[in-house]
Order: sequence, then structure tokens, then C-alpha cells
Amino acid sequence: MNVLMLAPGYPSEMPYFVRGLAQVGAQVFGVADVPQEELPALAKQHLSGYLRVPSLLDEEGVVEAVKRWVGPLRMERVVCLWEPGVLLAAKVREALGVEGMTLEEAIPFRNKDAMKERVAAAGIRTPRHRAATTAAEVREAAEHIGFPVIVKPIAGAGSMDTYRANDRAELDAALGKMGHIDEVNVEEFVDGEEFTFDTICIDGEIAYHNISYYRPRPLAFRSTEWISPMTYCLRDVNDPRLAGGATMGRAVLDALGFRNGFTHMEWYLKENGEAVFGEIAARPPGANTVDLMNYASDIDLFRGYAEAEVHKRFTQPITRKYNAVNVFKRAEGKGRIQRIEGLERIKREFGPHIAHIDLLSVGAPRRDWVQTLVSDGYVVLRHPDLSTLMRMADVVATDLRLYAG
Repeated sequence: MNVLMLAPGYPSEMPYFVRGLAQVGAQVFGVADVPQEELPALAKQHLSGYLRVPSLLDEEGVVEAVKRWVGPLRMERVVCLWEPGVLLAAKVREALGVEGMTLEEAIPFRNKDAMKERVAAAGIRTPRHRAATTAAEVREAAEHIGFPVIVKPIAGAGSMDTYRANDRAELDAALGKMGHIDEVNVEEFVDGEEFTFDTICIDGEIAYHNISYYRPRPLAFRSTEWISPMTYCLRDVNDPRLAGGATMGRAVLDALGFRNGFTHMEWYLKENGEAVFGEIAARPPGANTVDLMNYASDIDLFRGYAEAEVHKRFTQPITRKYNAVNVFKRAEGKGRIQRIEGLERIKREFGPHIAHIDLLSVGAPRRDWVQTLVSDGYVVLRHPDLSTLMRMADVVATDLRLYAG
């Protein structure tokens, strides 16, 4: 089978999906806007062909370039697991006559206002919301919905450029930071814990699902530098407390007509037990969460997704052995990493429960914590007992420290 993959080298998880597709027998043809020699080695190793285009953001230009490049060669799948390329992938499918998500089906996965309209029409609880293209419309929407509100890009991802406003003054301050964004979604702030419902689907049926927990919720860790964000993959996905979110996730997939591939849905659990829809993307979760899901069950979901995409089956046994957590670290200070404290003690204390460590080395420049959740590195822990894992994660959050200068 010939598979055309947009953005095979970015984000950092994509080369593993390229490898997975090749491992299950696909010939993978990559399309991106970087020189082929700059692709990650793993991606280059498993590509059967590569087309460099001037910019993946020029959707019409990409479609025409791909049509010329492919010529008479028959592509049987067009995939893109990078959020900004979801609509482009749909346009390429339609241009090449390839089965899969159409542009009409893809739009609600990128347009948060259209998404919530479709989901709400199916009777699913969603935050009150409005789309806005001017500051006046944002203010009008906020007054209609009632403070506090959340303001986010209508086609955003990963809580980037997302702000909470408790009153008119905070709303004006948020608008001052969002002048580069053409259209936003203004929505009710839902006070609750934030979870995910992630799936791999085959012909509309869920072959695999995962529930993750953000601690604290993304809005907090996106706005406060000293926090060490955590993402937990939960072992007990059948916990009755989470049943409302899982039921809602299945209903959302039905409402949006999702058929094949990876999805990543975020939802809120209020104190009274009510589950509220947040948003959904037609892609896997980012920030190394697929790795985390693999560590929780000792499986390979990069290959599992590929098998589902290419052969319409999922054969890996799903044994949920552990709760697993990514603890992301942010260095103190600016400039280059000068020293790392607490790591050796954490290794001694939690050694058998540490699945992976990926921290910037001494001398490396700090990353921009606003632009990347991975920040200056992370530690993966896993344990069958969730409360024990949380205690270990808290120690890593407080006692492992990176200093820059």
C-alpha cells in the first residue's frame, strides 16, 4: 500500500509513525517544507520517496505540487498527524481521489466554533461559546456568556494563546496579546479537572482508547512558569468516576462522523460529577503522550495506529499494567543550563519506576516554556498504584531542579 504522509519529520513523534507504517508494509511517501537531509534519520530511513514543497501553509500550492509529483502512482492513504495539516490532508485526498476524511468532515476538527455547534446539536454538554473576529465581538460575546470566560484561537492546539478572563480588564489584557490571531472562540470557563479521551478508530469503531489526566489543568501550567506540568495516563480507564467522559467521547465521535485514525479529545469533570466537552482533534495527543501510553501498557501504538490505518485491524494485546506520568521540567533562570540538582537522588529512590529521562544537558540553551510543553525536558515514571505514582511525581516536580544562566 502507498501512503502519502504530510509532515513526516515534525512534530518529534512523527518519525515513529513513519516507521510504524513501513513496518506494517506500507510504502511511505513524505511531503514537507524542509530539505530532505534535514529530516530526522528515522523518518528518512523509512520513507520510499520525498517531496519538498516551499511551504505546507500554502495549501493550494501543495495540492498542485503533490498531484504533479504523484502522477499515475496510486496513493491509497493520505495521512497527517500534525494539527495544522488536517485540512490540507483532506484537500490532498480529494484531489487524488483517496478514501478518508473529506474537507467537510475535517473542518469541525479545526474550527472550534463549528466543532461545538455539531457536538451541542447531538445533545452533548458543551461550554457556552461564540466566535469573534474583532475586539468588539469578543467583548460582546463575553458579556453574553458571562465572566469568567476563556478566549482561544478558533483553530488553535495545545492551549497555545489561550487566556482566562475574570472581568473586562483581564479580557482587554488578553486581547492585547492576541492581535496576531484573526478569529477566536470565546467560551464559558468550566471549573473542573481536565482529562482526555484518546482513541484509535477503525471504520467508526474504537479499537483502542486511553484516558489521561492533566495536573494541574493546562490553563494553569501555560500561564505560570514555575509549575512542573504533569500528564498522567490512567491505568483504570473503567473507573466509574470517569464513565461520563468516556461515554461522551464515544458520542462525540459519532456526532462528528469520525471513522479512521487517531483522535485526542479533552474534557472537564466538574465537582458535581458532570462531564463537559472541551475539544477534539483528529490526531494523536502531543507532548510525548503516545510514548506515555506505550509505557502504561508495554505496547507500540505507533505501529498499532499504522496497522489500523493500513490493514483495518488492531492486534496488539492491551494489558493496562501501569499508571504512567510525564513530569515536565522548566529551568530556573535564563540562558544555558548550568547545573542539574536532585537527579541522582531521584534515580536512587525511584529507579525501578523510572521509565525514561530526557533532560537538556549542561550547556544547552533553555527552551521557550511558553512555546513548548516539553520545556527543558521530562521524566517518565510508572507504577500500578496511582496514589504512589502521584507522590513520586510530586518529588520529581519539587526536588529535581535545572538552573540556567
